[in-house]
Formats: sequence, structure tokens, C-alpha cells
Amino acid sequence: MARSAEVARRRRRVKVWGTRLALVVVWLVSWELTATYLIDPFFYSKPSAVGVRLVEWFTAGTSQGSIWEQILVTLQESVSGFAVGSLAGIVLGILLGRSPVLSDICAPFIKAANAVPRIVLASLFVIWFGLGLTSKVATAFILVFFAVFFNAFQGAREVDRNLIDNARILGANRLQILGTIVVPSAMSWILASLHAAFGFALIGAVVGEFTGADKGLGLLINRAQGTYDAAGIYAGMIVITVIALAAEWLLTALEDRLLKWRPAMSKTEIQI
Repeated sequence: MARSAEVARRRRRVKVWGTRLALVVVWLVSWELTATYLIDPFFYSKPSAVGVRLVEWFTAGTSQGSIWEQILVTLQESVSGFAVGSLAGIVLGILLGRSPVLSDICAPFIKAANAVPRIVLASLFVIWFGLGLTSKVATAFILVFFAVFFNAFQGAREVDRNLIDNARILGANRLQILGTIVVPSAMSWILASLHAAFGFALIGAVVGEFTGADKGLGLLINRAQGTYDAAGIYAGMIVITVIALAAEWLLTALEDRLLKWRPAMSKTEIQI
């Protein structure tokens, strides 16, 4: 029985990955043929040209130096903004989620700040902090903070009231309730937000580099745009996508480790 279930899972995995690979191949081939015979590759580029640009970047380097240096700069900005923004969002989200008075006081200010088009702030951050690391971290921070804050806030609000009442009957104080009930209960909400938050951190770093920088993947894309190098723009997008997928894998591994107490998900459930 167990063996047949394992065989079925393996067949399903092969089928899923085979279909994914087929879709990618069809997309790339159709793009290559369309750009060769129907549309102008100068504007739309094509997979072969993008591949050549990636090989060039990883062997000969870019116009700004080593591609690894550009990746490292963008990663440093993204990870710093992600870490600081996530920490601030979690702490303030749980604090306001468990304090109705503070929540009522801060609600209009938080809603007003959230309504501001935050990407526009990248220009201000460049003026305030210059072209270095700080302005990019600030842009990533402001994008990550709200994504994590609202989930942490809602997660803290959704804690089972009966659990808290029972803990109080047993003599638990506020700090013990926070550490043993509120935070673990909100963890599913928080970890779910972190998956999207790192993507926002990357966006913040790249937009900040696009606005003004001397290094980074956003600068490479900006320079490619200025020279009408469509292949360079696609190549930069691919590198950023690979970084985001690697971060997603790490966050999924972290989520599985922290949420071992949850019931195992059925293998038949659809996963993204």
C-alpha cells in the first residue's frame, strides 16, 4: 500500500515537472521564432540573445564590473531591508494587535502612511541618504514593513481567546502569554507574509538602484534601458528571478522547521 502510494506520488511529480518543462520550452521556442520572423528583435529581443548576454556577464563581466559584485550589492541591500523591515513589522504588528488602545491611536497614521505610494519615496531617500547602501535599504524597508505588519497584526488579533483565558487561569502573565500563545499562533500569518516580503525587498533595492546608484542589478537594467539593450533588461530580470526563487526556497525550509507542530498537509492538496 505504502509502495503504491509512493509510486503514484513519483509519477505525479514526473508529470508535473514534465508539463512545466514542456511549457517553458514551448514559450521559449515560440518567442524565438516570433522574434526572428514576425517582430523586430531590436525591441523585443529573443531567448538566444538573452542567453548570450547572460554568458557574457558571467564570463567577461558587465559594463559596471563583475556580475557577482552587482549581485552581492543588490543582495546586501535586499537582505538588510528585509531583516529590519520584517523585525519592525512583526514587533509593531503584534504590539498593536494585542493593545486595542494603541491600535485605535495609531490606526489613522498607519493607514495614511500605507496610502503613500512608497516607490516614490525612493527618490526622497536618494536625496536624504545619497547613492549608497542606506537609501536602497530604506526603500526595501518601507516596502517590507507594511507587508509584514498587517499580517502580524491580524495574526495577533486572531488568537483563540479561550487559550488566553485558560492560560490566565493557570497563572500565566502577559509576557508568558505573548511568548507561548500569541507569537506561535501568529507565526503562520507572519511566515506567510515573509514569502511576499522578500520579493518586495528585492523590488525596493532594484528601484532604489534604478533611481540612483553606482552598483547593483537595478543599475545594470537602467543602463541596458538607456542603450536600448532589451536582452540586457531580460538578463537582469532573470538574475533577479533566480535570487527570488532561491530566497523562496530558503523561506519555505524555515517555515517547515518552525511550523512542525501543524498537521501534515495532504499530498493531494494543490501547492504553489
